[in-house]
Amino acid sequence: MNSEPCIICKGKTQAFHHPKTHILFHECPFCEVIYKDKIHYPTYLQEKKTYDDHHNSTENIGYVNFLNNFIDSAVLPFKKQGSILDFGSGPVPVLQSLLTHSGDFEVDIYDPHYAIDFKFDQSYDIITATEVIEHLKDPVESFKLLKSLLKDDGIISIMTLFHGQNHAQFLDWFYIRDVTHLVFYTPKTLEVIANIIGMKVIDTNGYRYAVMKK
Repeated sequence: MNSEPCIICKGKTQAFHHPKTHILFHECPFCEVIYKDKIHYPTYLQEKKTYDDHHNSTENIGYVNFLNNFIDSAVLPFKKQGSILDFGSGPVPVLQSLLTHSGDFEVDIYDPHYAIDFKFDQSYDIITATEVIEHLKDPVESFKLLKSLLKDDGIISIMTLFHGQNHAQFLDWFYIRDVTHLVFYTPKTLEVIANIIGMKVIDTNGYRYAVMKK
């Protein structure tokens, strides 16, 4: 099967099919990204239906704890005040509420399905992207946009799940089953993206969190 240029670094990729679902993936040996082929990208309405089925709210204690762990790990160690954009805030902006009470923060939200009135004409100290970057169809261009919205020394705090570079585990990984999950990263993938856009990864736990600095 012919390889295609990597959507991150433009290097040669290796293609493989999932043996059960037959979904076509592309893997880059250099930047370590794995992503679904474009033929498997959902429509806007398919995305919206999937997101509408999420039951995330301030009354969901597990979800609140999940986000508080992110704040404690990927936001507060770096900044305790300033302006924040929650990029991809979802149907219920729980993170906005938690951030507002976690420090001296003013928090705006943007979501292409639920908070579309956002005007891309401001600069922020922090941009949060929780369970967002795996949905991006063009990650590099999206990260360039986020960088353009950052003040000098601003940070992008990211939550996703990094894949473990093990094919057997990847093929059985629950994270790839979500039809809206398109791109799967490792910390190296984010380092390559950061280098491309002129930022730097300053922290990661190698599993779920990463922080980039402008």
